[in-house]
Amino acid sequence: MRILFATAVDAEAEAVRRGDPRLDVAAVGVGPAAAAAGAARLLSVAEARGRAYHGIVSVGIAGGFPDRIEPGGVVIADRSVYADLGAQAPDGFLSIDELGYGRAVHAADETLTGVLRAALPGALVGAVLTVSTVTGTAQRASELRERWPDAIAETMEGAGVAAAARLCAVPYAELRTISNPIGPRDRASWQLGAALAALTTAATALGAHLAALDSQRAALGDSADRAAGIG
Repeated sequence: MRILFATAVDAEAEAVRRGDPRLDVAAVGVGPAAAAAGAARLLSVAEARGRAYHGIVSVGIAGGFPDRIEPGGVVIADRSVYADLGAQAPDGFLSIDELGYGRAVHAADETLTGVLRAALPGALVGAVLTVSTVTGTAQRASELRERWPDAIAETMEGAGVAAAARLCAVPYAELRTISNPIGPRDRASWQLGAALAALTTAATALGAHLAALDSQRAALGDSADRAAGIG
């Protein structure tokens, strides 16, 4: 089961590798445009080489809405939302959907998300926002929550990776660990070490779960071969 884990930066990729070096992970860039371009390239090259991925997971650290989750926590997206793609208007923000130029909400693949949830049963599941500019004020945080009341976290890459997955017809999911509360920008409150450590722990659990799934599939295949008199 070939799954590509796409991070924004090398520090996140290294945290995943520390959890399980068998996982196929690559840093694709910061922000939705870089993430989309990098992920699409990796997916396309793998397919051209006859080693297509069966899924892609946008993974890394994120900000969390403080009334929903604390730093060090783990979140899984049921959908990735391009929260600031649209237009400002006198009556407020107009999403890309309202403008008629595309869609802001990218639903995560249920099967791939189910794998993440089975491996990480303590993770919080909900909408994860993708923004081009990280939130740094209480007013902006309040506006995002008003627009997306069930949002749990904020990143800069998820919806970009989701767009690449859709273009390449590959299942998509998103997994994040929380480094800081969303709101007034205060670097002193960020817990990058805790978020990266949580990412390593999550990767360990996920790698073990994927290995178990592969073993089950192999055992089922052997049983089917024996039943058919093969081998």
